[in-house]
Amino acid sequence: MTDAYVLDLREIAGTHAAVVGGKAAHLGELSRIEGIRVPGGFCVTTDAFRRVVAEAPSIGDSLERLSRLNPDDREAIRTLSELIRRTIEGTAIPADLAAAISGALAPHGEHTAYAVRSSATAEDLPTASFAGQQDTYLNVLGPTAVLRHISRCWASLFTERAVAYRRRNGIDHRTVRMAVVVQRMVVPHAAGTLFTADPVTGNRKVATVDAGFGLGEAVVSGRVDPDVFTVRHGAVVARAIAAKRHAVHALPDGGTRVVAIDPQRQEQPALTDAQAVRLVRLGRRIEAHFGRPQDIEWCLVDDDFRIVQSRPITTLFPVPEARDQENHVYVSVGHGQMMTDPMKPLGLSMWQLTTMVPMHEAGGRLFVDVTRRLSAPASRADLLDAIGKGDPLIRDALEAVLDHDGFVPSLPEAGPGEPRSAGVSTPIETDPAIVAELVERSRVSIAALERGIRTKTGTELFDFLLEAFEEHKRVLGDPLSTQAIMAGMEATWWLNDKLQEWLGEKNAADTLTLSAPGNVTSEMGLDLLDVADVIRPWPEVVAFLQGVEDEGFLDELAKPVGGTEARDALEAYLDRYGMRCVGEIDITRPRWRERPTTLVPVILDHIRTFEPGAAERRFESGRQTARMKEQEVLSRLRDLPDGDRKADEAKRMIDRVRTFIGYREYPKYGIVSRYFVYKQALLEEAARLVRAGVLAEQEDAFYLTFQEFHDVVRSNQVDHRLVRQRKEAFRAYHALTPPRVLTSDGEAITGAYRRDDVPAGALIGLPVSAGTIEGRARVILDMADADLEAGDILVTTFTDPSWSPLFVGIAGLVTEVGGLMTHGAVVAREYGLPAVVGVDQATRLIRDGQRIRVHGTDGYIEVLP
Repeated sequence: MTDAYVLDLREIAGTHAAVVGGKAAHLGELSRIEGIRVPGGFCVTTDAFRRVVAEAPSIGDSLERLSRLNPDDREAIRTLSELIRRTIEGTAIPADLAAAISGALAPHGEHTAYAVRSSATAEDLPTASFAGQQDTYLNVLGPTAVLRHISRCWASLFTERAVAYRRRNGIDHRTVRMAVVVQRMVVPHAAGTLFTADPVTGNRKVATVDAGFGLGEAVVSGRVDPDVFTVRHGAVVARAIAAKRHAVHALPDGGTRVVAIDPQRQEQPALTDAQAVRLVRLGRRIEAHFGRPQDIEWCLVDDDFRIVQSRPITTLFPVPEARDQENHVYVSVGHGQMMTDPMKPLGLSMWQLTTMVPMHEAGGRLFVDVTRRLSAPASRADLLDAIGKGDPLIRDALEAVLDHDGFVPSLPEAGPGEPRSAGVSTPIETDPAIVAELVERSRVSIAALERGIRTKTGTELFDFLLEAFEEHKRVLGDPLSTQAIMAGMEATWWLNDKLQEWLGEKNAADTLTLSAPGNVTSEMGLDLLDVADVIRPWPEVVAFLQGVEDEGFLDELAKPVGGTEARDALEAYLDRYGMRCVGEIDITRPRWRERPTTLVPVILDHIRTFEPGAAERRFESGRQTARMKEQEVLSRLRDLPDGDRKADEAKRMIDRVRTFIGYREYPKYGIVSRYFVYKQALLEEAARLVRAGVLAEQEDAFYLTFQEFHDVVRSNQVDHRLVRQRKEAFRAYHALTPPRVLTSDGEAITGAYRRDDVPAGALIGLPVSAGTIEGRARVILDMADADLEAGDILVTTFTDPSWSPLFVGIAGLVTEVGGLMTHGAVVAREYGLPAVVGVDQATRLIRDGQRIRVHGTDGYIEVLP
């Protein structure tokens, strides 16, 4: 790197991005790959940009103002961005800098054509491509024009679209610098793009080539419909030849022009199949060099491909790492746990260490490998049946994978003595004492954990936790607990199937399970109504809560009249439920005990909306409704042929479902109770490391795996660069939507409902709680933003148990994620809320405030005019 301002592309490596920007760093790397030809040129470095900005001090002031603007104030952003661009373009390039650039151009003569291209330091990143956010100028002739267009590239760092893109990706405008690439212009026969993975399905084995005549600008900008070649395993497997009516050509005096293509040539392919395959072969070489799928821009000159850009494809969902080269099929854990947000590394590793089955991480989410279970006919049938009852979309996605010939290996049936499946074979008696015993076992185990962990610090704590995780799994895998859960679920399925067969009634179990005893999640919602009852008579307390912002408000709550009673009620609630929070399977998420302000808006809504005693009335009303439904069902059954037998069987199943269905929620309560104990101990260790100067802040520990955290405690050393990388990756993972099913080829499969029994235009989902309700849709993505009124229908991505306090105040529920036995569905049935879950893109297709009709019995939503 010989000159501070100008570097030949051949001198540049990928590690120089801070000096040359993302595009130039990639071009430098490309030029080092054997067999890859890159048009020659040089880069005007970020030092040059910094020098020019220093010539105009007002730019620094404008950047400070830009960083403080409200992101929604588009007019102010537009005005300030335009001012910065004008200032940069109006600043003269210092003489020595201009001389360095002119010196790099001189060997090629006065009339050589160049491409002048922006290369920002926040560009072509692994997590954000910034494609098209800054400017490129083609066919620029002569040194004077090159210098002018370099200034324009610098200014394009502050186009309105670039500013907005950086805001969306959490990048500070003040930290970004602009370099400029100047390359010899090539005039191609054809040009276009190559994706080394299918950009729609994510399949890494499929490459897609888009090709048009002339310069690639026509394809990249969307001016023409390109030819599309799909290449797999070294052969073109599909092609679509478009009518390419226009092309972009270079003009003799500089610049470009859109020209019409001769009609006889329009439908001729821009590439031959052999050329497309050869291009993909080059793309695979580039992909291997960078270690991830690439979005490549190419030109064809005299049957020779030139690569003019390569950037990572940032929209693909990552694939779990495998230790072999075999095919794998992964099912999302988050869709079953009603938490599809990304998790931090400590949360991921803790869940992996405490779960009953191996799990694989990708994109900040967890997946289970089901390949082996899909391989044998019997286990495949069991898996599809079990998954289909809970989430038909996952079943459909798995069936789509099975339709891929040869992707899932075929194994023989289990041999003699081998278990066919992991199902529970021994039924248990319908005895409420079983549930009481299981709850007590869990309570005793957690109490022992709390006692044992108190004195543990340092490496001793981590050794203790590894033992505690084994006890955690022993409790979680208690065969009696599994039998109790399955007893409730199987009774639900039996009642729904048989009562529809015998009486023609859909989802009868929804009503029969209203106010079932022992459901800790529904009790959590009702208990917060009781807290509101304690606070309601005290206006000073209500006024105090309306102004609460600080998490330490409980210390001040006793001061107003009635505050002691209010504080005691809230403390008691937090003692029982303070370990809960949104996304609670991630141990790093702030719990209600850590962030009690989360509950304040819900309590205030309850005070405003409900009368005293609402919890008891609601529970008793549900119990009576279930009782009347039971009497009605049994009476109707007795009137049927063989009615006494049918009624007796139904009565046994009703008793069974009411005995066990509430326990379905308790194991999760036990898990998060343990997690909070683990977390408090780990946070104390993180605080010690902060005091010792090892960690910059406590939450840095969340970006380490459990084992890495243990190593840091042991060595008192941490890799700060790793922590920064993990934070950047975590931010990027929020932009990714996890698929329900993912293959080792990278194919993301969402599944579809195969139904034709719903009205045209209706949104289809899974019916999980019977009834029909019409009301105002409230689209809420964060529980903290909830502003609900009686009769509203909650529309959100997912609801885990922490959303339950909101359920007591709504009339219906719609979610994008969920199944028949996930927590939101269970609590919706408990409260008698019509609910439809698994509605793809519900939060986008339903607008906040629209009136909708939820058909909870039939599983669809109508958006009303």
